[in-house]
Amino acid sequence: MATPTYIALATETLSGSDASITFGSIPSSYRDLVLVAQVPGHSGVAQVYLRYNGDNTSSYTNVYMRGTASAAQTGSDSVTLNYLFNYAPVDAVAITQIMDYSATDKHKTILTRTNMPSTATVAYAARWPSTAAITSIEVFTNAGTLDAGSTLSLYGIEA
Repeated sequence: MATPTYIALATETLSGSDASITFGSIPSSYRDLVLVAQVPGHSGVAQVYLRYNGDNTSSYTNVYMRGTASAAQTGSDSVTLNYLFNYAPVDAVAITQIMDYSATDKHKTILTRTNMPSTATVAYAARWPSTAAITSIEVFTNAGTLDAGSTLSLYGIEA
């Protein structure tokens, strides 16, 4: 079995603040995609989401587990956006894997692991109910902006 290889497709580092970052024209030549988001602490509280191919209408099915220093939570929901993390006054790193992103015969499976060292560790499993190949990924906040110093990198995974 071949060892998976990460191929850097694009990296965006914000020199100022911005409400969203879009990775467009994603080639269909890889098996999976991995998005790594590293964001500095933020004075306002917002949530960061992913949107595939500009789709505002599909309902993403999510299950999650979260652990803090004092509690654990689990749950599920169905929302019109794919949740990435709470953008709070802490540094955060999120790694999102999108399996079979270019397949046109199945829904897309997404796994996200988020680490906010001073507050929580969260894991999400999600499904985007579309058979369309993913050709663009938008990372955006529901309020406010991503701050300067935020770095987002997209990788294609070769099998």
